[in-house]
Amino acid sequence: MESPETFALEVHRRLLKAYGQPVWRVRLPPVDELISTILSQNTNDLNRDRAFTSLREAFPTWEAVRDAKPEAVIEAIKIAGLSNLKGPRIQGILQQLTEELGEINLDFLHQLPPDEVRAWLLRFKGVGPKTAAIVMLFSLDMPAFPVDTHIYRVTGRLGLRSKEIDAEKAHTFLESLFPPETYYAAHLNLIRHGRQVCLARLPACDRCVLHDLCAYYREFVIETVAVESDG
Repeated sequence: MESPETFALEVHRRLLKAYGQPVWRVRLPPVDELISTILSQNTNDLNRDRAFTSLREAFPTWEAVRDAKPEAVIEAIKIAGLSNLKGPRIQGILQQLTEELGEINLDFLHQLPPDEVRAWLLRFKGVGPKTAAIVMLFSLDMPAFPVDTHIYRVTGRLGLRSKEIDAEKAHTFLESLFPPETYYAAHLNLIRHGRQVCLARLPACDRCVLHDLCAYYREFVIETVAVESDG
């Protein structure tokens, strides 16, 4: 039986062959990425981007966002949903950065080891393992493996992780399986696979490039076909 690491690498290789080397958007400064990621929580990419653009149009600097009336920030990011929660969190982070650093700037994180960066980001209210990992991977170019709902679902169905590993622990676990140089592509391609093929309600196993590796396919699809044939 192949090792979990070999299994993960094969998943990465097949998705890379199917979807190619993914390219995300232009790399953002770490403060921008942090705010954008908070806006992305519990919404889609389009609404996240619209909310981010609306916020920057309403307030030309992060200092202006920090000092604005909470109601004005909430209104600017309304399209992202949960604005009553996200607005105060964003302002709280900007205020905390000012108090601790004297400015709203996270560029110094480039100079720190990844473990210290992760710990530093996790201190903020509203920043969990996924948000910290996104900032690290996409803004700071540091090894981190963000796990969203699609990645959690796909890796669970494949059998890459056990059911006992929750979403929070999955970040560290999957980082241990995939080689660091694959994090960027594997993360984005697993999300694409979850959105286009391994759907939440009805996975399209008939057009999945991973079906012969998949525990879900073996347990539910093949057995269902066998039972129907016997009937």
